[in-house]
Amino acid sequence: MHITFTKGSGKHDRMEIWRDGGVAESIECPKQGIIPHDMVHFAVETVLHKRGFIGRVLAGEAASFRMEAESESDGVERLVEVFQADGWSGWNSAPADMLDLYRVTCEARQCPALKVDASDIEAVRARILELTAQWQALAVGGTLGLEF
Repeated sequence: MHITFTKGSGKHDRMEIWRDGGVAESIECPKQGIIPHDMVHFAVETVLHKRGFIGRVLAGEAASFRMEAESESDGVERLVEVFQADGWSGWNSAPADMLDLYRVTCEARQCPALKVDASDIEAVRARILELTAQWQALAVGGTLGLEF
């Protein structure tokens, strides 16, 4: 599956998901001051080899803001939220603090936490920082293509 992110000029960027040579889904991504939310998903899911939003779309589900609850996918979503918070704080939170926040977030949302440790946090963050550098280098209208 090929994913293309396009940097928008207004309040949204865009993600297009390509399967078998055609666009399967196109999603507006609200700007959040860091890389798009679904690009964070890409980093988490590819580094940790976990099934989240993008993996579910690859498996044939429609890309929607309201997907049915699924244990692993819900755990991925909570971890994506933790990485977003890290990004809004400058990408320098201590991995132990991120793991604590992740556990609290999972408990509050009553979803099982994925088994992740500090080295997982550091590996995902490294990928996110690579994507951030590529994203920041794009002009409005520029695209970043990723293979999933």
